[in-house]
Amino acid sequence: MTNGIVVGSGPNGLAAAVALAREGVTVTVLEASDTIGGGTRTEELTVPGVLHDVCSAVHPLAVGSPFLQRLDLAQHGLEWCWPQVDLVHPIDGGSAGVLVRDVEATAAGLGEDGATWRRTFRRQSGRFDALTGDILRPVLHVPRHPVLLASFGLRALAPASWVVRRWRTDEARGLFGGMTAHAFRPLTSPTSASVGLALALSAHRYGWPVARGGSRAITDALAAELRAHGGTIETGRRVASLDEAQADVVLLDLSPTGVLDLAGDRLPRRIARSYRRYRYGPAAFKVDLAVDGGIPWTNEAARRAGTVHLGGTFEQIAHAEAEVVAGRMPERPFVLVGQQYLADPTRSAGDVHPIWAYAHVPNGYAGDATEAVLAQFERFAPGTRERIVGQSVRGPLGYAEYNPNFVGGDISTGANDPVQVLLRPRIALDPYRTGIPGVYICSAATPPGGGVHGMCGANAAASALRHLSR
Repeated sequence: MTNGIVVGSGPNGLAAAVALAREGVTVTVLEASDTIGGGTRTEELTVPGVLHDVCSAVHPLAVGSPFLQRLDLAQHGLEWCWPQVDLVHPIDGGSAGVLVRDVEATAAGLGEDGATWRRTFRRQSGRFDALTGDILRPVLHVPRHPVLLASFGLRALAPASWVVRRWRTDEARGLFGGMTAHAFRPLTSPTSASVGLALALSAHRYGWPVARGGSRAITDALAAELRAHGGTIETGRRVASLDEAQADVVLLDLSPTGVLDLAGDRLPRRIARSYRRYRYGPAAFKVDLAVDGGIPWTNEAARRAGTVHLGGTFEQIAHAEAEVVAGRMPERPFVLVGQQYLADPTRSAGDVHPIWAYAHVPNGYAGDATEAVLAQFERFAPGTRERIVGQSVRGPLGYAEYNPNFVGGDISTGANDPVQVLLRPRIALDPYRTGIPGVYICSAATPPGGGVHGMCGANAAASALRHLSR
C-alpha cells in the first residue's frame, strides 16, 4: 500500500494530505505544535469567552477555492458567515470607500468613480471561477481560459500606482490601494496590482466571509475530512531530519528555509542555492483587542463591515508600504482590522467583542508598534482606547516563534516581489519538486502563494500523485 507523510498541519499541509488520502494514499501528518492549524488557529487571547483568530481571519479565497469547493466540508461543521458590508476603507473627514458583494451597489457608492469601478470588475467577477482555475496554478502551465487570463494578466502585471489612475476620488483609490497592500509590496512595483485585483474580484464573486467559530473551523473540517479517508495526525512531533519521514512520498508544509534545515545536503546543489536565495517580505505586528460595545467608527458603514483598512489615501498607503519594504517603521503603518463578530456573534462574550488587527512592519522588527496601531484606530474611530477591556500583542519575532514558516514575521512565507509572485520558490516547470525523489514542498512559498485556499497543498499533492503513477 502506498503511504505518504506530510510535515506541517497548516491549511496547505492538510489540503495536501486530504488530496493524497482521497486517492488512496495512507497519509500521516506530523505537526510539531500541540495543536494543528498553522495560520488557521483560534484562541481566547484577551478575556474568557472572546475568540480571536491568531493569524488568518477573513477568507475571500477559501470560499472560492477550486480545491476546497470539491470537498463537502459543511458535513464536518464548516459554515461560512458574511457581514452586511465586506470592506470599508475610511478617509480622513469621515467618508469611505465601501465594498460589498454586489458590483452595482459598490459602484453606486463611489460617485464619479462608480462607472469605472463597474467596468473594471463586473465582467471578470462573473467569470471568477474560471479565472481561479488559472491564477491559482503555477505560472508555467497551459491556460484553460487563455483570453480571460490574458485580460487579467495585463492589469495584474502592472504596478498598482498605474492601475489606480483610472479612479479620481480618494475613496475609490484608497479602496483599491488597501487591497493591493495585502501583498506587502511597494505599490509602485510591477505586479503589485495583482493581489488587489484578485481580492476585489473575489469580493464581488463570493464576498469576504469568515468561518463560524473562528478560522480553526477550517482546520477542524480539513482534519475531519482527512480522518474520514483513513489519514492520521500526530501532534507534538517535531521532525528534525528527512530520515524521520520515511514514506513513498513526503510533502513539506515548510518555508524554503525550513526545507534547507530538514533536508541538509540531500538537496541538489542548484535547488539548495535557490532556497537559500529565497526572499522573505515585511512582517505583521498583531494587536488583538477585546472591546466593550465595538469600535466607534466615524464612518457608519465601518460599523457594519467585516474588514476595515486603515491607511488613508492611496498615496499615504504607498508611502507606508515603501517605508516598510525599505526596513523603516512608518509613523502611520497600514493596518488591517477584522470585525468577524459582526458576521459570527458566537465569538463575543456579551457586549465584549473581539477586534483583530495587524500592522505592516519591517521584517524582523523588534520594536513595539502597539501605539502606532492604536493611533490609526483613533484617527478613524476617536474614543477607541476607552472601550478596550483586554489586549494581546504579538510582534514579528513572536510570529516567527509561533510558526517557523513566518520567517522574520513574514506571514506570507515569502516576498511578493515581481519574480516571486510569478516564480516561487524557484524557476521550475514543477516548483513543488525539491529535487529529492518523492519529496515535495507544499507551503505558501509555492504557487499560488499566501491565503487560506489550500491550493499550494493540492497542487503539490497532484505533483506527488503523478510521481506515484509512473
